[in-house]
Amino acid sequence: MQQVGSKCDPAPSRWSYRYQRLMLTPFFRLSLRVLLPFFLVFGAAGLWLADEERREQLTIKVNEVRTSIETRPEFMVNVMAIDGASTGISEDIREIVPIDFPLSSFDLDLAQVQQRIMELPAVASATVRIRPGGIMQVTVSERDPVILWRTRYGLELVDEEGFVVARARARALHPDLPLMAGEGAELRVQEALALVAAAGPLTSRVRGFVRVGERRWDVVLDRGQRIRLPEDGAVQAFERVIALNQAQDILSRDLEIVDMRLAARPTIRIAERSVQEWWRIRQIQVGKTEQ
Repeated sequence: MQQVGSKCDPAPSRWSYRYQRLMLTPFFRLSLRVLLPFFLVFGAAGLWLADEERREQLTIKVNEVRTSIETRPEFMVNVMAIDGASTGISEDIREIVPIDFPLSSFDLDLAQVQQRIMELPAVASATVRIRPGGIMQVTVSERDPVILWRTRYGLELVDEEGFVVARARARALHPDLPLMAGEGAELRVQEALALVAAAGPLTSRVRGFVRVGERRWDVVLDRGQRIRLPEDGAVQAFERVIALNQAQDILSRDLEIVDMRLAARPTIRIAERSVQEWWRIRQIQVGKTEQ
């Protein structure tokens, strides 16, 4: 029997005290508020998905929702528009990008389409994007051919960076473009163009530029004449020949070769017919002298 006048002990019990101390621990509170609900939901979801039939139903439902979103009219691409390309290049692009429209924009790999277009030799750059209205916009920048390159396979159109743009069907179709030939000539287009610019008064007589041994250039003129240029300073050597021709009109004579490979000793080769004629005249003069 409790004695009259005794007071209740206000101190908590041992278990109550431990619980209160535990609730003051930050990690325990985090576990109750975050980790415990997460594991409960994760466990319940795992139990629900343990059934194969339920998993198949969930997959079908997700695919239906995805398809319904992807096939909405605002996400459909109906046509491809090409800007900046000529008719031939446009046809090549449509051939290498065979897309059956309409098609969802989610099923289009624009980076891959752009890469395939960039692989065309005549294309310098290309951008591909989806425009409002369901249009796949392809903007192309073509390479501009600046010179013709004669190879064993025929004539090639080459741009200033040395890329082969396309095959040329005939020289007469590109009368405004200079002509070059030889192995490795496409790697020295800038040098060939510098020689073209330096030709000046000889432009009408120049028939082409030949890369010799992948080291130097020969300038081929009409009448079968050829100017051999050195490996270094080809433009300067060509300009010296032009200046000499303007001063002494040497290229109007019956010469075959003007050799400028040795800057200190330029040489010329006279045509065989002129040499024979000179010997004939020399023999006549000698015969008259002996008489």
